[in-house]
Amino acid sequence: MYMRIIAFVGMPAAGKSRAAQLACERGIPAVVMGDVVRDEAERCGLDQSDAKIGSVGDRLRAEEGMDAIAKRSVPAIRKLQKDADIVVIDGIRGLAEVDLFRKELGDDFMLISIVAPIDIRLERMSRRKRSDIVTDMDALKARDERELKWGLCEALESADQVIRNTGTLDEFLIEVGSVLDHLLSE
Repeated sequence: MYMRIIAFVGMPAAGKSRAAQLACERGIPAVVMGDVVRDEAERCGLDQSDAKIGSVGDRLRAEEGMDAIAKRSVPAIRKLQKDADIVVIDGIRGLAEVDLFRKELGDDFMLISIVAPIDIRLERMSRRKRSDIVTDMDALKARDERELKWGLCEALESADQVIRNTGTLDEFLIEVGSVLDHLLSE
């Protein structure tokens, strides 16, 4: 078996974190890129609201480049690579991040796009128990627009594989599990 990096990309509440959680449940370690931004917001004494987290993401990308979050995630990925055959990355937000990971991590990098319609994503997001919760369509559209400015659409289009998350949670987990099982058996 060889080293593999699996990264999940998708619009907010498409299912990236749940896919990464399933990987963790199967013993595959994960790096959550959103944690990099949340940690920076905390370091700056900001609350963890969607608007504040988004503004920190914007600032980091403006100051350090569109791949800033990916650059800050690479050390954690490399640390996990020492003890794991597969590492998952949760939360790619732009093509610059994909490009950096492909450059830094090589041919073992696989990008999986998780897609879901906006109405399904809003319903899922409203049930979240996170500080960056969005509960109305206008707020979700604003968040989508912010993330699209980071190159999210191009990142989605560059995926090696697509998982459509439009059914039940069980159906989604079966599909993600199947992808993970296939990669673990290679």
